[in-house]
Amino acid sequence: MSLEQIIKYEGNNSTFIWKHPIEDFNTGSQLIVHESQEAVFFMNGQALDLFGAGRYTLETQNIPILGKAISIPTGGITPFHCEVYFINKTEQMAIRWGTDTRVQYIEPTYGFPLAIGANGEMSLSVDNSRKLIVKLVGTETSLTQEGLVRFFRGFLMTRIKTYIAQIMKADSINIFEIDSQLEQFSKALKERLKKDFLEYGIALQQFLVTSISKPDGDPQYEKFKELFFRQYADVADAKIKQQVGIIEQETTSKKLVIEAQGIAEKRKTEGYTYQQERGFDVAERIAENEGAGNFSSAGMGLGMMAGVSGVVGNAIGGVFHQSVDSINSLDSLQDSNSKRFCDNCGMEISNDAVFCDNCGYQLQENVCKKCGFHFARPGKFCPQCGNKRGG
Repeated sequence: MSLEQIIKYEGNNSTFIWKHPIEDFNTGSQLIVHESQEAVFFMNGQALDLFGAGRYTLETQNIPILGKAISIPTGGITPFHCEVYFINKTEQMAIRWGTDTRVQYIEPTYGFPLAIGANGEMSLSVDNSRKLIVKLVGTETSLTQEGLVRFFRGFLMTRIKTYIAQIMKADSINIFEIDSQLEQFSKALKERLKKDFLEYGIALQQFLVTSISKPDGDPQYEKFKELFFRQYADVADAKIKQQVGIIEQETTSKKLVIEAQGIAEKRKTEGYTYQQERGFDVAERIAENEGAGNFSSAGMGLGMMAGVSGVVGNAIGGVFHQSVDSINSLDSLQDSNSKRFCDNCGMEISNDAVFCDNCGYQLQENVCKKCGFHFARPGKFCPQCGNKRGG
């Protein structure tokens, strides 16, 4: 009978911990540990050593010589109680989870009481083999994925419902927008749950919230839901109108630019500038003015045109100067044939009269005694200083 035995993992991939059925094997037995596995060697109920991937020859307290001497009376079997537990360290994915009851909390945006459920998936792997065996397995022969989830169910439900309410409040997550924030929500839950799993030697690799169960049909929930979507619709409508306004402004601006470019090209082709065009417009308006026949009005208009356009101003400037010369000639003629008026009664008198033939007043020069203003028409007061004429 061979005293040596081969000890290797014979479980499936959905098992976290599997105990080899052979116990009390002898010194020299072969232990084979595959990749992504670990093996914990127990003797007399105590975890003595941890083996990673590889092939090992087991040695217990019965060293070869002494072991042979001791083993003979017992039929070649070690007198020590030995066990080997294999730990599967692969990441086990798609482990479903879900809240058994709804989470009660106050919705942070609108402040009304709300009850929601949540579910999703998680992936787990063994982080500390010794801690997992001691805390969860005990004397069990295996720990399957189902068994682990069943063990963690009560623990998970208590922690996860507390964390959901805390995160919703701390991050002010709107219940009507939570579907767009599931990724951030999942990460926040994972960060809080990681340390809880590590206490049992389990690493939480992924934790995903795939759906939130909302209280559809609840009158209070539906009321706030309608309010939220109405506000959202109003904001969206305002944004659309704003975009339409911007597009219309851009279209108008482009149209004005195109028109301006066309006008500039026309001026360039016909050989005149913007200033010259303005001068022609001014001349046209002056011609239509009722006072255009008056020399003073014509002078103002011509002066404006001379300042607006050099070409038009130069062309009309000569006419303006001729008009001014004509006005000066008329003023001179009027001065030479000026009439005299009595300073006392205001009647017209001849230029060589000494006395007024109406009131007999002795006439003086037709000049204000106070300021020297030359009177051009009859009156009783000087239009320059207000002094009484003849006084």
